[in-house]
Amino acid sequence: MRYRAAMTEILQHSVPYDVMVPLPLPGVRPLGDDPWILVDEAYGAQMQRRAALLAGSRDRVLYLEEGARAAAVELLHAVLDLLRSRFDAQFQVSAQEVVRPDGVRVPIDAGDPLHTLGQLVQEDFCILQKRGEEHVMTGAVLCFPAGWWLKDKAGRPLSGIHEPVASYDETMTRRVQRLFDGVQHGRGMWRFNALWYQDPELHQPELPPMAGRDVRGPETCDYLRSERQCILRLPVSDAVVFSIHSFVLKSPNRQG
Repeated sequence: MRYRAAMTEILQHSVPYDVMVPLPLPGVRPLGDDPWILVDEAYGAQMQRRAALLAGSRDRVLYLEEGARAAAVELLHAVLDLLRSRFDAQFQVSAQEVVRPDGVRVPIDAGDPLHTLGQLVQEDFCILQKRGEEHVMTGAVLCFPAGWWLKDKAGRPLSGIHEPVASYDETMTRRVQRLFDGVQHGRGMWRFNALWYQDPELHQPELPPMAGRDVRGPETCDYLRSERQCILRLPVSDAVVFSIHSFVLKSPNRQG
């Protein structure tokens, strides 16, 4: 059965980078001192949407292999540490719970680390671990997919995850694998994309022909969707984390 997204409009006012300046693939740059988590004006509405998906569609938005559980717990604690150090004016973090900027209290459950993460921040997270020659997706909380099903990518290597992206040829496969091999703890990387949609719904694992992405761009589409994607390494498990912060704005030609 095909999934049909609801027309839920949750918008930001701006994106903190210039999406109209394309970069050569894979388009990564050093993260520097910038945090790999963002909190923006859509926080409350996005978190409500996440809560609905986690409650009603858990099997569609969460995946965790038992061998990745330690990495998921490590990621949870890394996010909690970042909230304490960089977002202490917005989040109240104790040993038992987190009080979010919107006042919602989230119990810290290390037994269900990705579900806890999905209730704390706007980012989606994918955990990738080296198996043989490639990194494999071994865990994820993915509430806001842009044109892909988690079940289709879970447990697959990087080369399989990016099928059937036309630009992801053998050369690009090697370049991205070298990137994942080389990323160091404390020296994260980031990139962005720009996608044009007719439907602003954040949870879009499929792209219906008349409601999804439109390759013609801003001239004919109502919404710009951009993902700020960060790549970082966890020091204990050595897993690589791929985080995704989703922005949806009115297309420049549709504002006003």
